[in-house]
Amino acid sequence: MTDITRLDSRDAGFHEALDQLLTREAEYDRQLTATVTDIIAAVRTRGDAALMELTARLDGWKVPAATDLEIPGPRCEQALETIPADQREALDFAARRICDYAEHQKMDSWSYTDADGTLLGQQITPLDRVGLYVPGGKAAYPSSVLMNAIPAKVAGVPELIMVVPTPGGTLNDMVLAAAHIAGVDRVFAIGGAQAVAALAWGTATVPPVDKIVGPGNAWVATAKRMVFGKVGIDMIAGPSEILVICDGHTDPDWIAIDLFSQAEHDADAQSILVSPDADFLTRVEESIGRLLPEMPRADVIRTALKGQGALIAVRDLDEAVELANMIAPEHLELSVGDPQALAGRIRHAGAIFLGRYTAEVLGDYCAGPNHVLPTSRTARFSSPLGVYDFQKRSSLIQCSPDSASTLGKCAAVLAHGEGLTAHARSAEVRIKDK
Repeated sequence: MTDITRLDSRDAGFHEALDQLLTREAEYDRQLTATVTDIIAAVRTRGDAALMELTARLDGWKVPAATDLEIPGPRCEQALETIPADQREALDFAARRICDYAEHQKMDSWSYTDADGTLLGQQITPLDRVGLYVPGGKAAYPSSVLMNAIPAKVAGVPELIMVVPTPGGTLNDMVLAAAHIAGVDRVFAIGGAQAVAALAWGTATVPPVDKIVGPGNAWVATAKRMVFGKVGIDMIAGPSEILVICDGHTDPDWIAIDLFSQAEHDADAQSILVSPDADFLTRVEESIGRLLPEMPRADVIRTALKGQGALIAVRDLDEAVELANMIAPEHLELSVGDPQALAGRIRHAGAIFLGRYTAEVLGDYCAGPNHVLPTSRTARFSSPLGVYDFQKRSSLIQCSPDSASTLGKCAAVLAHGEGLTAHARSAEVRIKDK
């Protein structure tokens, strides 16, 4: 057996125990916030000089000149030719699937003319310039490059600026290859809060952007919070989450590995299994104990499962659905005989994986839908990253002389009611037969 919480919905105090499990409020780190505030201020006031100093101090790379912060486009193309053929083929395959899916998300402009002769509509335009943050400290994430860059390009964003930390000045060829495949326009070897600040305000070398997307550590997340309003951001992502609903007929080893797949991200990740079959939960627990020692990141997985993991027994699949909607997980696997019947009742989830053969990890890399998903129960009100995050909507209104008169009469009455005389007069001067 392994050290993972077991809960039963029929037990007294179940909901209190579940609430405690799901409560994952991030601690406010005053020192981190103060440091990020100072970093942003330094970049805003001293631009490239601050970027060079921070890169030397935090990434251990002394940049000869500010222009050296930019990685030339040919270097990214060279990386694509340098990486092993299987990696190149996998990136190409994943990119095509992500692009195909994104094409279905594009919004188009529309308009109609109502009975009064007023043209009404919506005009869709892409953002002008987007910044993409790609983590590059402890690990490299070429999949994040594809997932963030491709929807932006499908949306029609003309310029995509990528920033990626390069500790010690070391470049990751797979990340650069992914940037080339995804159509990233410019790449800068900077990371952390200083990269976020540079994207938000711009420097002599780094152009300012309209929106910043992409995951990062606590420094990056804090910086994104601080620059929001100056620029848009995608979301503030919390630790990774998976909720698996299983009817007890899937191989317990499969389910154990699926739980591991999120727990190995970091010690704060959350993996939960819900089933009406208590004996199946026991078999999964046995699989966890047997398979965990084989995992290279066993210590991280063990810590995550002990701290945030759970095996939950419920009365039936109906109750499992209720719990799923309450938890609003980032990833939801429906490992049951008729997954589509359950999926139609799910209201809150970042991504839903249907059936026993649909492992969440496929969505992380190459299924097609985006892997940038709402966490920490924010799936109750937000959605996965998509093409629509890189498009803006403008309302269209065009009045004919007749409709200006008809609408003007209504607008004038409402404006006078609000005590806004100039509003009313602006409408009244266009009313016919006053």
